[in-house]
Amino acid sequence: MNLLRISLLSLALLPLALAAQDRYMTRTGHIDFHSSTPLEDIHADNDKVTSVWDVTTGAIEFSVLIKAFTFEKALMQEHFNENYMESSKFPKASFKGAVKGVTADQLAKAGTYPVTAEGTISIHGVDQPAKAAGTITVDGKGGIRAESKFQVKPEDHGIKIPGAVRKNIAEAMDVSVRMDFTKMP
Repeated sequence: MNLLRISLLSLALLPLALAAQDRYMTRTGHIDFHSSTPLEDIHADNDKVTSVWDVTTGAIEFSVLIKAFTFEKALMQEHFNENYMESSKFPKASFKGAVKGVTADQLAKAGTYPVTAEGTISIHGVDQPAKAAGTITVDGKGGIRAESKFQVKPEDHGIKIPGAVRKNIAEAMDVSVRMDFTKMP
């Protein structure tokens, strides 16, 4: 009988526990990457990154549409999508993991907090463990910005760079991520 009461009480309290979670999201996150060699600089931007972050558990996910990266030169964008990223075959890149180093209580007040994101990054159909340092900044109005910089090696994700252009593309891309989160209703 006591087990039945505990079970019913647990079920009754479950919606309260779920409602207590603090979740944030964005559909306009920004990711850019840069490759610099003596022969060529390559830069691309993407402002259509979707992300959801549960600050109670630290769980974070983001998804990036590969074709949404824009380049200064149309030919670079075409080669990126067709020859390297094969964006018709691998349309998205993603990250799934956790943010460590900040609590929901800290996010209630303005400040900048050093954090680490750790999880799995999936690019070109290849999953790799990933860990990157970053910051979470809370402004005076409660706005939350997450930022990080890290490197990605194309070869780690099965992206083949032809020998003819190998000297034009850096061995590791410098990647910057910026997410301006809003609280989910």
